[in-house]
Amino acid sequence: MSLHKLLVYAALAASPLTIARATSPLPVIWQGNPPASPEIHGAGAVGFYTGTPVFWTIPATGNAPIRYSANQLPHGLSLDPSTGTITGTLSEPGNYQFTVVAKNRAGDASRTISFVAGDTVALTPPMGWNSYDAYGDDVTESETLANAKYVHDKLLPYGWDTVTADYRWYDPGASTAPNNPNARAGVQLTMDGSGRLLPAVNRFPSAADGKGFTALAVQIHAMGLKFGIHIMRGIPRIAVQQNLPIDGSSYTAAEAANTADTCPWCPDMYGVKGDTPAGQAYYDSLFRLYASWGVDFVKMDDTSQPYHADEITAVRSAIGKCGRSIVYSLSPGETPVVDALHVADHSNMWRMSGDFWDNWRSLNHSFELDYRWEGIGGPGHWPDSDMLPVGHLSVDGRSVGPNRETRFTLPEQMTLISLWCLQPAPLMVGADLPDNDQWTLSLLTNPEVLALDQDPVTSGAVRVKSSDGMEIWSRNLSDGSLAVGIFNRAQADSQVTVHWSDLRLFGSQTVRDLWLRKNLGTFHDQITLPVLSHGVVLLRLTES
Repeated sequence: MSLHKLLVYAALAASPLTIARATSPLPVIWQGNPPASPEIHGAGAVGFYTGTPVFWTIPATGNAPIRYSANQLPHGLSLDPSTGTITGTLSEPGNYQFTVVAKNRAGDASRTISFVAGDTVALTPPMGWNSYDAYGDDVTESETLANAKYVHDKLLPYGWDTVTADYRWYDPGASTAPNNPNARAGVQLTMDGSGRLLPAVNRFPSAADGKGFTALAVQIHAMGLKFGIHIMRGIPRIAVQQNLPIDGSSYTAAEAANTADTCPWCPDMYGVKGDTPAGQAYYDSLFRLYASWGVDFVKMDDTSQPYHADEITAVRSAIGKCGRSIVYSLSPGETPVVDALHVADHSNMWRMSGDFWDNWRSLNHSFELDYRWEGIGGPGHWPDSDMLPVGHLSVDGRSVGPNRETRFTLPEQMTLISLWCLQPAPLMVGADLPDNDQWTLSLLTNPEVLALDQDPVTSGAVRVKSSDGMEIWSRNLSDGSLAVGIFNRAQADSQVTVHWSDLRLFGSQTVRDLWLRKNLGTFHDQITLPVLSHGVVLLRLTES
């Protein structure tokens, strides 16, 4: 436990927050345009499994065209100067540091980057888009590509780099009709002769002739983005009924399956006996297939209630053999904290929460989940608060509720992003991105807020104060500054005084409002600020 954490725990018992009720204007966030000259954003450290393909795109804003270069690029890697995408292989473990440069007519920017080849990926929380909140169980190839293009055009410059096709992409009968059922028992799913589910061709035309997701992954990679898929834990029931052979082994689906283990809300799968050779052979075959498609991210559902340690272990073993740096995400939660050591050792991110939606009750509960998981997680292993349900959700009234703009108020949206970035947590936005308005785009592209999420310091945020619905959370940052979130969980606006002594700070502090991207000035001993109901003030404090 860090000294900072010990000190802030002690501060919980110290003087109460100074709170006065107040009326404040509507929240304001910075909505300007990035400078014409390049700025490089995103993570400064990127992990790959040794000997697997390297794929990473330099996230940079600035007027097009931008040309990219690198000084001392590691042997085995190459950089596309027009896209900024670095590819190749690091055949030996190690920490490889080099400098990337982005240049246009207005200027240039450089930054030192570390590529770490070893046994850990996701050195900072993954950032990207997931189809579920907008499309439920029936996303199509065209919808996936439309959102991928938006990520490329608008979000990749800030570090968002993963596009994930979620739930039941293998069901050709999924309906886009309003309020369609999320899953149906006994339907014919698209599957190969080894019991592995394949994309439904009527929804993903490029999957024809057994190509799977290969062609879609190629298109997404060509945008400089990573490609992810959702899977259900287990083996298809129809594969077990037909007792299909498991690819690359002498085992069959019936030998791998645990027919007594079924998901209560999805009728597609039986559990797998993960601690048996047959079960391991099935997962090995599955991830060999995903690696051949070019999959970079796998979200596995139905893992944590109850916690399926044997299957989680088997999948992690399969990823280690598949020859690709696949990020492994577990869903849904609430993952039992008693399993924290196992889940952190065998996955890259795991859900603290059940399905998180656009209502204050869910967001309010997230504070308690963050507190429960405080101090757990770090590079390669991130507690996950679930997707960001902002913007346009459930397009045309899909299986995830009525067609709507997020029900979160503007202050609640700021609280959501602030809490996730302070934690720090994976950031997976669930909106139909092409429908984003300027507010939502600004919410997702504030580089100073996102920098908290991608800061390389391993310690997460801690709750320093909690009183009458007001909370202060803080997090040490790599440059020696302190990020501070002042959250108002109460029903009324408040005026809050934060004392430096509560944060174990002394003397003068330069205070910057990260949502406004504005210095508020230098303050001695304390600062008093208005905080809207369900809102936040997100600060960065630097010793003067």
